[in-house]
Amino acid sequence: MLATTALVSLSWVHAIEPKSGYQWLSEEAREMQDDEFANPGYLVVDTGRDYFKKAGDNGKSCASCHGNDGEELNAKSIAMFPKFDEQAQRPITLQGRIHACSREHLGNAPMKYDGKKAIALETFVRNLAKGERVNVNTVGPIAPFVRKGKAYFETRRGQMDMACAHCHVYYVGVRLRAQILSKGQLNGFPTFRLANQRVNGTHSRFRQCENLLRSRYGKAGADEYVNLELYMMSRGNGLKIETPAVRY
Repeated sequence: MLATTALVSLSWVHAIEPKSGYQWLSEEAREMQDDEFANPGYLVVDTGRDYFKKAGDNGKSCASCHGNDGEELNAKSIAMFPKFDEQAQRPITLQGRIHACSREHLGNAPMKYDGKKAIALETFVRNLAKGERVNVNTVGPIAPFVRKGKAYFETRRGQMDMACAHCHVYYVGVRLRAQILSKGQLNGFPTFRLANQRVNGTHSRFRQCENLLRSRYGKAGADEYVNLELYMMSRGNGLKIETPAVRY
C-alpha cells in the first residue's frame, strides 16, 4: 500500500451520531431499497439461500447446522461482526467466518473472497439480522486491530493524497459528481450499487475507493481491509442493519 502522513487524530468521530447512507439517498433510491420486489439485492439473498441449502463436498450444508432458512442463527451475533477470533488471535469478518465454515465443516475448496458465491452467502446471512443494531466490540484483545483500522482510515494515500476520512468525515453532505458523500457506514453491506448494477462486498468497495484515489490497493480479505472493516463497522454501532441496502 502507498501511505503518506496520517491525518490529525479523529478520536472525536465516535462522539458524532452515526448516520446511515440511507439518509443521503434520493426518494426513488429509498423506495427501491425498501421494496423487496424492487430491490435487486434480494435476488442475491435468494441465491445465497440456495447456496446455504446446497450440500458441500462432504454431504453437509450450512442448513444442516443452522436450520433450513438459517432460523437457528443468532441475529444479534451476526450484528457483532467483525469479531475477535480466539483461535487465530485476530479479527474475523462475517464473510471470513463463512469461508472458514465452508472449508472446515463442509469440506469445500476455498472460495474467492468477495467472489459471487461468498457475497451471496454473506448477503443472505446478514439479511437474517436486518433491523438488528450493529454492535461491534472494540475493547480487549480486539482493540489493537481497531486502532490499526482507524489509522488506515485516517492516512492519506495515492496520487490524490487523500484519506477515507476526507470524504466520510470532513466533506459529508458535499456533492461529488452525481452523488452526495455520506459517512461511509457499512450497515447496509453487502449492498447493491446503482453505479455498477451489482451487489458489492465491503472489501470490493474499499478497492473501488482506493482506485479512485489512484492508490495501490490490496486484495479482498487482506489484513488491512479486515482491520478497516472492523473500525468502520464500529463507527456505525447502534445503526440498524439494512442488508441488502441500495447505494450510489
